[in-house]
Amino acid sequence: MRKFFTAVTATVFALSAAACNTIDGAGEDIESVGDEIDEEI
Repeated sequence: MRKFFTAVTATVFALSAAACNTIDGAGEDIESVGDEIDEEI
């Protein structure tokens, strides 16, 4: 289960990083990934 969670987190982070165009957008993307991690735990 831990490998799956790590793979999902890495995928979400990679997609978020690729989608953002500004520093502010990157911060929002990273925050959303953190929120997803909190929901999983």
